[in-house]
Amino acid sequence: MKYRIPILIMLTVATLSTTPVRAHGEAHGKKSAKPTALNPEEKTFGKQGDPKKIMRTIHVDMNDRMRFTPAALTVKQGETIRFIVKNSGKVMHEFVLGTIAELKEHAELMKKFPNMEHDEPYMAHVPPGKTETIVWQFTRIGEFHFGCLLPGHFEAGMVGKISITRR
Repeated sequence: MKYRIPILIMLTVATLSTTPVRAHGEAHGKKSAKPTALNPEEKTFGKQGDPKKIMRTIHVDMNDRMRFTPAALTVKQGETIRFIVKNSGKVMHEFVLGTIAELKEHAELMKKFPNMEHDEPYMAHVPPGKTETIVWQFTRIGEFHFGCLLPGHFEAGMVGKISITRR
């Protein structure tokens, strides 16, 4: 009996401290109506770019042949890029930046939860005939990738490469 209260407190704290799983619905990739502050969190492949400091714009096309055009990019370390991503296909596609390992892991997760919601600055979920924009700063030298992680798309070859070089 004397352990009952501490156990209840521990269970309550554990329950409240877990990260909630986002709902799986049609809002995958929808951006909020209000502008959001820059995310200071840096990923291995960079961080959200400041729209006032864009150095270059790169247009990327996605299509139903499960390909990106261009499929390979070279960016200088520190560059802030505005990606204008167009879906010229007839099915939903997405453009997600990351390491190849992160993209593969997320693609597997998408197979289990195909309608998973996302609202990350390095992801654009683009309906057919539409365009979305991502502003990203590449802070580290290396090889990174972008891919469409909708079930079957990544596996069909819908992946591209970004080489980050020294200034």
